[in-house]
Amino acid sequence: MGRPPKCRRVEFLPHCTYFKPAGIPLWNLAEVGLTVEEVEALRLKDLEGLEQEKCAERMGISRPTFQRILTSARGKVTEALVHGKAIRVEGGNFEFVARRLHCPRCETEWQRLPGDPAGEALCPTCSGTGSQPVNDRCNRKKRGGARCRGKQTRNTKPDAEE
Repeated sequence: MGRPPKCRRVEFLPHCTYFKPAGIPLWNLAEVGLTVEEVEALRLKDLEGLEQEKCAERMGISRPTFQRILTSARGKVTEALVHGKAIRVEGGNFEFVARRLHCPRCETEWQRLPGDPAGEALCPTCSGTGSQPVNDRCNRKKRGGARCRGKQTRNTKPDAEE
């Protein structure tokens, strides 16, 4: 029996969790399931353009594990696009970690909430752009970490059939 998977840190929870091709009835559509941590891997690597080592560090996993998650996510998205399947985002083994941001214009610090868009965050005080992430002040290990614990943890598996 293998060891239980480590909890992946996720900084963004998607508010749109179902995507389907136009013109195909829902009842006649096959689905591909993406986990929340797979979406996070795509967001960090492809949207933010970070290097894999930095992505893995932000998710609290090793670089090879990040590569496996990213490869799986890209394969599923490609399958859905090429074969005209729907994409359902749900489940996974993750813990939401609010991203702390800092506005250099007015010195305000705040946390990005789960439903906030993944793009550039506007300062809630001055509506300024150019917010920067606040470095973690705790001494977390570069890799590894605790198993999922706490109320913000999600450890679910997508339903096989609905």
